[in-house]
Amino acid sequence: MADKPFLTDIKTLRERARKHIEQGAVTASYHGDRETILRLLNEALATELVCVLRYKRHHYMATGLHAEGAAAEFLQHAVEEQGHADQIAARIVQLGGAPNFDPDGLTGRSHAEYVEGEDLRDMIKEDLIAERIAIDSYREMINYIGQDDSTTRRMLEGILAIEEEHADDLQSLLETGG
Repeated sequence: MADKPFLTDIKTLRERARKHIEQGAVTASYHGDRETILRLLNEALATELVCVLRYKRHHYMATGLHAEGAAAEFLQHAVEEQGHADQIAARIVQLGGAPNFDPDGLTGRSHAEYVEGEDLRDMIKEDLIAERIAIDSYREMINYIGQDDSTTRRMLEGILAIEEEHADDLQSLLETGG
């Protein structure tokens, strides 16, 4: 079995920790392109916020035979998307950036669109389309980040798993007629 380096010696770890303390969690071992990762995270933040707004509207506007179940699903998704936005905003700050909550240009920064939908079926379809966009976006971000920023990658992988659940939920709603 080949010898693998374990850890940097304790003295060196301590010395490195004292350097650049103004950078908080970002240490010398961070290999990500922070500027690009912060831009991607702010786009993801905008996407989540647009999804929260769309799901909230759909929750309140759902009518028809199967509206009660769909409205409950929309509300649950809105709450989960808000949680994703909060996680992303916190990570942006950890990386020394500023989360962009400015409503001007929100839909321009978002990967998903804000489409109201004409009826319950249209609402479900638009939400499913948005989830599919989010799934592809998160996969691409995860692939881009790779091993350069394991904390951001793990956060995005967790969010991706929930987005995939949302897509499954919406597909089921479409199959049952809303």
